[in-house]
Amino acid sequence: MHTIVHMMRHGEVDNPEGILYGRLPGFRLSGAGRAQAQTVADALADHDIKAVFASPLQRAQETATPIASAHGLSIQTNDDLIEADNVFEGLKVSVGDGALSKPRHWPKLRDPFTPSWGEPYIQLAHRMLAAANKARDAARGHEAICVSHQLPVYTLRRFLEGQRLWHDPRRRQCSLASLTSLIYDDDALVDIIYSEPAGASDPLATGA
Repeated sequence: MHTIVHMMRHGEVDNPEGILYGRLPGFRLSGAGRAQAQTVADALADHDIKAVFASPLQRAQETATPIASAHGLSIQTNDDLIEADNVFEGLKVSVGDGALSKPRHWPKLRDPFTPSWGEPYIQLAHRMLAAANKARDAARGHEAICVSHQLPVYTLRRFLEGQRLWHDPRRRQCSLASLTSLIYDDDALVDIIYSEPAGASDPLATGA
């Protein structure tokens, strides 16, 4: 029995100030982000989608909406899909003019391997794996969508591929509204396929 769980990153966010919004409420999709979500919904229109899950954050819920509507499904909110916790939430972290240039923040950067500034990578990988397993069980023999965020989706992929979890964020292969599709044969993961139905984007874009 083949099951596909598409781990989807949300679309572009309206973030004119360029802050790290993390889990802060009220950050919605931009016009481009809504178009990205619709593009993916159109691309999946003839797929056998039986369940749609999403992070509780607004941008993920809005990304999931056109997909769920196209298949006559309701969105199931799963807290395991939420953005990673981060102590720099609400601040600018761009190189040169952000919080990272201020000495008072440097102790928070002491350990890039756990990391010291936020949710441990291994904890993030485990909760995302739990979300993927729940989606697989809900859609056995069919397909499911899980709308989450860049770091959670990419960390899960690295975990499943047996790669070290700490990494250079500039090299993340997880564009806005991209799909990281987990292919299962019964309970066994047999393949991971990455695709960008809405096109590529900069992994460090402020709308991430």
